[in-house]
Amino acid sequence: MAPPSSCILLLLCLGMLCPHPGDSFPHKTTCTIKEGKADCSHMNLNNVPPGLPPDISTLDMSHNRLKVLDPGALSRYPSLEHLDVSYNSIMGLGPGLCDALPRLQHLSVQRNQVLHLTATELRNCSRLTHLDLSDNRLKLIGEPFSVLKSLTWLDVSRNKLITAGLGTKPQLPSLVTLILSGNDFTTLKTDDFSFLSSSPSFRVLGLSSLPLKKVEHGCFKPVSALTDLVLDGCNLNTLLTKVCDELSDTSVRNLTLRSTLQTVLKNITFKGLLKTNLTMLDLSSNKISKIDDGTFQWLPLLESLSLENNNIKHLTKDTFMGLKSVTQLNLQKALVKTKAAYPIIDDFSFQPLVKLEHLFMRDTSFRDITENMFAGLPSLRTLDLSWSKAGLKTISNTTFASLQGSPLQVLNLTRMALTKLDPGAFSCLGNLTTLVLKYNFISQDLTGEEFRGLNSIREIYLSLNQQKISLTHRSFIHVPTLRVLMLGRALTGTLDMEPSPFRPLTNLTVLDLSNNNIANFNSGLLEGLYHLKVLKMQHNNLARLWKDANPGGPVLFLKDTQNLSVLELDYNGLDEIPLKALRGLFHLNELSLSGNLLNYMHGSIFNDLQALRYLRMEKNLLTSVLMGTFSVPLSNLSELHMEHNPFDCTCESIQWFSDWLNSTNTSVPERTSSYICNTPAAYFNRSVLDFQTNSCKDLLLFQGLYTFSSTMVLGLMAIAFLVHFQGWRIQFFWNIAVNRTLGMKGSRYEQMVEDRYDHDAYVIHAPDDKPWVERSLLPLENENFSFFLEDRDAVPGQSTLESIVENIRRSRKIIFVVTEALLNDPWCRR
Repeated sequence: MAPPSSCILLLLCLGMLCPHPGDSFPHKTTCTIKEGKADCSHMNLNNVPPGLPPDISTLDMSHNRLKVLDPGALSRYPSLEHLDVSYNSIMGLGPGLCDALPRLQHLSVQRNQVLHLTATELRNCSRLTHLDLSDNRLKLIGEPFSVLKSLTWLDVSRNKLITAGLGTKPQLPSLVTLILSGNDFTTLKTDDFSFLSSSPSFRVLGLSSLPLKKVEHGCFKPVSALTDLVLDGCNLNTLLTKVCDELSDTSVRNLTLRSTLQTVLKNITFKGLLKTNLTMLDLSSNKISKIDDGTFQWLPLLESLSLENNNIKHLTKDTFMGLKSVTQLNLQKALVKTKAAYPIIDDFSFQPLVKLEHLFMRDTSFRDITENMFAGLPSLRTLDLSWSKAGLKTISNTTFASLQGSPLQVLNLTRMALTKLDPGAFSCLGNLTTLVLKYNFISQDLTGEEFRGLNSIREIYLSLNQQKISLTHRSFIHVPTLRVLMLGRALTGTLDMEPSPFRPLTNLTVLDLSNNNIANFNSGLLEGLYHLKVLKMQHNNLARLWKDANPGGPVLFLKDTQNLSVLELDYNGLDEIPLKALRGLFHLNELSLSGNLLNYMHGSIFNDLQALRYLRMEKNLLTSVLMGTFSVPLSNLSELHMEHNPFDCTCESIQWFSDWLNSTNTSVPERTSSYICNTPAAYFNRSVLDFQTNSCKDLLLFQGLYTFSSTMVLGLMAIAFLVHFQGWRIQFFWNIAVNRTLGMKGSRYEQMVEDRYDHDAYVIHAPDDKPWVERSLLPLENENFSFFLEDRDAVPGQSTLESIVENIRRSRKIIFVVTEALLNDPWCRR
């Protein structure tokens, strides 16, 4: 249970959060200056350094070797408001400190050797509001604090003071907090706090770790406006009732009694607090074994009660009688099992706590959850039973029947050795939003009936259940409102089923399937989970599912999760990523692929990851980091982990990445020590940062010449082969192109072409078709139109082939008389 804010302040005041004097820090050589603050701590300095900016407002000189506070040295910094000289060897403050520092507000002189303190040393410290003189050897001379009119916080703890009285006349009119812990006085006298009788703002008093033996009547009367009192570590076994009686006329609201050696709380112990406004009571870390009935009846306004770390044997229906305002009860380790028996919690023990909202019973022992154990808690919102030692093994539909209709929202059953959830186990908890079942031994097939009735559930944690839970396609059919489902190290069996067990969870945003040795499922595993933002699948066996050689191709199970923000796939044995595996993940912010076997990746595999901020690929088999593959994901990256890969430090593999590492502002942990070259031998075991990219630039000219010459040679070879085998075709189409493109018509050229033709058409026919030609074509001839017939018009003595070629050239057209005889003619077939 988190302590109230006032207690946090007191813990700080008491030095519980302060560094131990033996803590080791590295010594610096220069002061750190930032935003008006100078940090000169841990520098073995004997004096205040003179060369600091004169306008600094804060100076930290702690953990040095100062023996005096020299006003002359400090006067160089008149704007100082905060001065910390703790953990030095200062013997005294010395006169003139505040004359040199007129704006000083906070002064810490903790753990020094200050002995005598006089009003002269604090003269003119009118603005001082915070003074820490703890862990010195103070002997007050006169009334040293009477001059501090603005002081609100004073710590003089652990100074071997023999009295709580710091003065004999009223002083410190603005004081709010006084810490007197760890001193040597054994009695709180009637007039000890009379010096605060004119301090209307006083509220907080720290009296921890005092050897108190006596509390005189009226000792708290001068500080009746007191609201916070800390008595931790005092032996109040016989004094507690007296202390409560003396507080009866105060305004105390927060009372801390940790480790005060209480064993039995009687029904009159807190009677004196009836007239107070006590709202917080801390009785943690005592040895309380018995609480009498009605012990707390005197505290009707109490809101927070802590009984943590005690040894209570029995809670009855009257133990908390009268606590009608309590909203938070801490019973963590309050009831501890002994060899003899379990502690007993009677039915209706919590019934008086009608306003209780948060009940913490972590690591508490009880025999069982009875039918009426939690009856009468109409306001309960949080119930923490984690790590409790009980005989409970099975959650049945009656286990939490006493909470029927309660507004319970959070139920924590972590590490309770549960083995089974019965159907309707939580059916009476219709308002539950968070159910935690981690670290149990649940072994069963989830049919879905276990979660029936959880109409408002948002989060279910089933992680670390020894991998004994099997899912069915109906496992979550009754919880469509679920947003977070944690199943890490919980599952056994297969997820290769239709429909997917997660298909009803359309509102799911976080899914954890890590550490389950999952090796097989289909592409519909996450079908319909359009709102999924976080997917954890590390430590499984997904290598086969993403192989191109997988029967049916790679399983692209991320196709419906376009809103993913975090994807964790570490330690899955992946040696390849399909080209489309990460397509469409435009909102992915964090990708983790550590501990796989990745080497080669497609050039565009990360192209959609434009929003990526965190990339983890350490401990893979990456040899090259190419610009074409990684330029997109690394362009906006905030943090990169790619260490412990066997990089190939060559120009082709690592040049771009080396330049990027040397120039980027992205956080790259272990940049200098864990990005090591594996090959070639010249760079073996050297940092990638040491790779000389200049050598790659010298090769650019050679590479250009090589590319040009290779292109020319290949081009000439192609032209030679083309001309050799297709030259005639090129010439033919060239002539056609020239004639048609240049458009030589109606010109002298056209007339020359016309003069070239002797016949209008060259007739080709088979000898058997001659009668048809003479009958059908020859009648068409006249003085302006003529045919060329080979057997009629050929020049005697001329070669047949030459005659054909020449006369075809001198004829405008060619007429083929296509018949079967022509096709069989030897000339045609040739």
